[in-house]
Amino acid sequence: MKRRNFLKSSVVALTLPTFSISAANPILKRTISSSGESIPCIGMGTWITFDVSTTQSNINYRTKILQHFFANGGSMIDSSPMYGTAQDILGKCLMQFDAPPSLFSTTKVWTPGEWLGIKQMEASKKLWGINKFDLMQIHNLLDWQTHIKTLYEWRDTGRIRYIGVTTSHGRRHEDLIKVMQSENIDFVQFTYNISHIEAEKILLPLAAEKGISVIVNRPFDGGNLFNKIEDKSLPEWAKELDCYNWAQYFLKYILSHPAVTVAIPATSQVEHMNENMGALKGELPSATMRNKMRSHFLALL
Repeated sequence: MKRRNFLKSSVVALTLPTFSISAANPILKRTISSSGESIPCIGMGTWITFDVSTTQSNINYRTKILQHFFANGGSMIDSSPMYGTAQDILGKCLMQFDAPPSLFSTTKVWTPGEWLGIKQMEASKKLWGINKFDLMQIHNLLDWQTHIKTLYEWRDTGRIRYIGVTTSHGRRHEDLIKVMQSENIDFVQFTYNISHIEAEKILLPLAAEKGISVIVNRPFDGGNLFNKIEDKSLPEWAKELDCYNWAQYFLKYILSHPAVTVAIPATSQVEHMNENMGALKGELPSATMRNKMRSHFLALL
């Protein structure tokens, strides 16, 4: 899906961000509940956008996307064996860097069975070119009762730092709730955005209650949010929240929920990455402003 608010200058789109990360110009971070470690609130997904052929031109351009991600203060990158060539492409891109110290590596296990799960996680580590993952998740709860035992062991022995489970598209919430209530996990990942707020009813409050950090996938509903607002202009009052494009508007709505830790929009465009990462700066909406933002969005539909 394409956004309607492209930057006007392709020259600007291919330059590194102009602001610098400093104590005087901080970025928005949240604390990982189980450890107290802080992490930038905007990460990066790789579904579809990094699932491309392994040509040098594809690797070069996605390396440029990563350059902008890290330059803007990014840390968490999320992938999965389900995402085709995404992990292979990502690993080849990361080889172009001198091991970015800010990288928070996040992937998933997505196969039935203990043995296959272990082999798949080891293969993912080789594809990324890293010694260990920061976070390993069970993708869409596939055979989670089996994999959770392995992840506990790996976390206890230091082979991974955190463990979690995922769903997407608003599916399997009942199963997810059971896992959140019964298991000692660090992270949970699910879909939440200004158009789909089902997670506000149970999942987000439960995560806060249990001390489970939340990763939000599909923050733009797979690009559908941009299609819905088409060429409509941002409301003037959005500037009060340091929102200068619809991507920042949608992301700050998500980040303003206190139970959300990180949102992971995916993009295949440098200019979109810069827009996304701009949501790490400035004010977050109050509860009153959150309601105003959603009401305004719904009124445009």
